[in-house]
Amino acid sequence: MGIGFKELLIILAIALLIFGAKRLKTIGSDLGGAVKGFRKAMDTEDEKETQQLNSPQKDADFNSTPASDKTGSKSSNA
Repeated sequence: MGIGFKELLIILAIALLIFGAKRLKTIGSDLGGAVKGFRKAMDTEDEKETQQLNSPQKDADFNSTPASDKTGSKSSNA
């Protein structure tokens, strides 16, 4: 159950009466710009996610020794 053509025309006519033609045009362009910016941000995030999933990751090297402490003090590991 969705909005039919008649209902859409009624909503548009009411919006035109409330806001006026000039204001309705600026609202439409602002809303279009917001949707465009949102889609661009979503596409950018999707590209980043795809790039992270496709990039080869190095496995951790567990055989290496830990870096030495620069202060010269020994760390106490219990």
